[in-house]
Amino acid sequence: MCRLFGLTAGTNRVRATFWLLDAPDSVEVQSRRNADGSGIGFFGPAGSPVLDKQPEPAFSDQEFTREATQAESATFVAHVRLATVGGRTVANTHPFAMNGRIMAHNGSFGELRQIDEQLGPYRRLVLGDTDSERYFALITQQVDAHGGDVGAGITAAAGWIAERLPVVALNAIITTADELWALRYPDQHALHVLERPGQGGLHVRSATSSVRVPALEAARSVVIASERLDGETGWRMLAPGELVHVRPDLSVESAVVLAGPPARLIPLSGHNPNIDT
Repeated sequence: MCRLFGLTAGTNRVRATFWLLDAPDSVEVQSRRNADGSGIGFFGPAGSPVLDKQPEPAFSDQEFTREATQAESATFVAHVRLATVGGRTVANTHPFAMNGRIMAHNGSFGELRQIDEQLGPYRRLVLGDTDSERYFALITQQVDAHGGDVGAGITAAAGWIAERLPVVALNAIITTADELWALRYPDQHALHVLERPGQGGLHVRSATSSVRVPALEAARSVVIASERLDGETGWRMLAPGELVHVRPDLSVESAVVLAGPPARLIPLSGHNPNIDT
């Protein structure tokens, strides 16, 4: 399955190199098990989304390494893909950008014609073939329908899919230039949160090493990831249906917004990679 990574340092521009390349279970390491594409999304100095993605594994992609080393942003989204819906193309590679936001998804769902009908004119935002990009377009539609409330839009979109379509998982991370939202739903794929203080320098510990991270040592940050990227004890698994919102001041709000499993849950043991047919 795919793997997600998100980071926010609030209003401080930082680099995410440690988590992307150097941590014991970095995004690059995870790409060796998820080799159908990799990408990094962040925001430039003017606040516009920047995507660098290729249908290649991160461990062999020089562009991924370059951006992981050089990119500076207050928020990041990264993804390594194990394709289920849509071929290995740039358009189908995560993350995606719409209306000033960046999103990546871990999971899958089916019967895409139904969501296309629901999207109406928002279907034009979908440039590739994936269920994930359609999910993002539905979130965008629902954010607009809820007066710009991103959390309400995520909840409404995931709830619409959960009520109507066959679902494996709807785990997602969405960022703006200074905010982050993360949803875990249902309980089939993991998603963790780590809140990091910035006091006295950041020291990232693992089971085997201790690594100083100059780009982050002066800043507080919150990390979201499918896997615990290092050996720290502060990682917390999100509850099924839990939506986390990290504000620009790095205050963290969370609530279970989707109770119970999807109406048509597809267990992982019965997951059909051709779920969209």
